[in-house]
Amino acid sequence: MAGVNGKLVTVFGGSGFVGRHVVRALAKRGYRVRVAVRRPDLAGHLQPLGVVGQIHAVQANLRYPDSVMAAVAGSDAVINLVGILEEQGRQTFGSVQAAGAKAVAEAVARPGGARLVHMSAIGADAASASLYARSKADGEAAVLGHVPDAVIMRASIIFGPEDGFFNRFAALARMLPVLPLVGGGETRFQPVFVGDVAEAIARAVDGAVSGGMVYELGGPEVKTFRQLLAYVCEVTGRKRVLATLPFALASLQAGVLEFVDKLSFGLMPDAIKMTRDQVLLLKSDNVVSEAAIAEGRTLSGLGITPSSIEGIVPSYLWRFRKSGQFESARPS
Repeated sequence: MAGVNGKLVTVFGGSGFVGRHVVRALAKRGYRVRVAVRRPDLAGHLQPLGVVGQIHAVQANLRYPDSVMAAVAGSDAVINLVGILEEQGRQTFGSVQAAGAKAVAEAVARPGGARLVHMSAIGADAASASLYARSKADGEAAVLGHVPDAVIMRASIIFGPEDGFFNRFAALARMLPVLPLVGGGETRFQPVFVGDVAEAIARAVDGAVSGGMVYELGGPEVKTFRQLLAYVCEVTGRKRVLATLPFALASLQAGVLEFVDKLSFGLMPDAIKMTRDQVLLLKSDNVVSEAAIAEGRTLSGLGITPSSIEGIVPSYLWRFRKSGQFESARPS
């Protein structure tokens, strides 16, 4: 690990799945890292990623601009990773991914402002029927409107040991004999490894990435939803039926699940949750655009070789096999 270089980077949402990998990449480069989260007491797992005193958690909430301003003070660079997949209470798409992004950008835009890196998502579209996609687009617009040289990173679904995609469907395959393929499972994805995303963000902090641009991060392969679920079953050794669930029926089912989740005060297992907005997202492919490829606004364009699903996913899905890591050692 490099010695601490004295430069301070504030990371909003640094305790989450992507955040912990970003914090690790920054710490290895020698940056001092200020992790801005709603619950600093739950960010202790980040301390071992750096040397003593290198990583420090502070309280901040994107819905409260004063706390954002305090967290940004004195920073050389700021990273906003905050995002949600479903709305809960006051944590709405608009308040977190649009207004929250604006609050961070406004704090950075003051005189002597820091370099800003904003995490978005492939599919961000102001004209989308999905609230999630629209709020992501609104957040991007707010960021570039206040900080024109900011770096925007859009990613496809992100995979890694703690991901919410492969782990979720592996859990479902363990519980259910049938896995639903919303819309027939033809939606295309380009899964990207969390370590590669973290490296791209760290390079942007280093100043090695041109500002004022939107980068699209995807892995080396494009696969359909059906192919990804089939791969999960293969890796976990589960023989499951992959059944088509039409979009209309999926939306109806999602509405019922949303209602049940509210009745249970949010206690329904994450693996079986589904929202109508997520169904809308599945109507569009989630892959790197041809324009981004042509213009070098990709991982490869940044000099990063994308990691494959096959090289990473089996290393953490073994726990979903019937005999865990010893599955392949069982006598036939």
